[in-house]
Amino acid sequence: MADFAADIATAPETVAAEQAVPDKAVPRAPVADPRPAAAPRFPTRVIRPAAPAREPLWRHALGEQFRALRHQRGETLAETAARAGVSPQYLSEVERGIKEPSSEMIAAVGGALGVGLVDLTLAVADRVRRTYPTAQAGAAVGRTAFALAV
Repeated sequence: MADFAADIATAPETVAAEQAVPDKAVPRAPVADPRPAAAPRFPTRVIRPAAPAREPLWRHALGEQFRALRHQRGETLAETAARAGVSPQYLSEVERGIKEPSSEMIAAVGGALGVGLVDLTLAVADRVRRTYPTAQAGAAVGRTAFALAV
């Protein structure tokens, strides 16, 4: 019988069960970090000089001008869009510079706002020139090209 008890005590299942569930939790001493103490790390931020303002895309400048004209007239998107023959969603996307309108759409929206194509083009060019000073470098070339186109 003693041999049987010794066999059970040393059976692999019994040994594994005893190791998995300890009777008492043994507190462990904290282990010191062997690495040398480093200086505290603070987030670094690279400050770069501001990039020069780039000229906007035509659709952004045109959309801003359409919105400014519409607000001057005190109109809603739906009112202007109905007169132009476009949906309010499309006009909103044009004003935000998301959609690139065709020349027909530009003429339709401009007509609904009471502005001709030449006046609209000059107003957009003036807005870009005032807002983005780098655009003034090519102003003479732009005027010459516009004069040749007319």
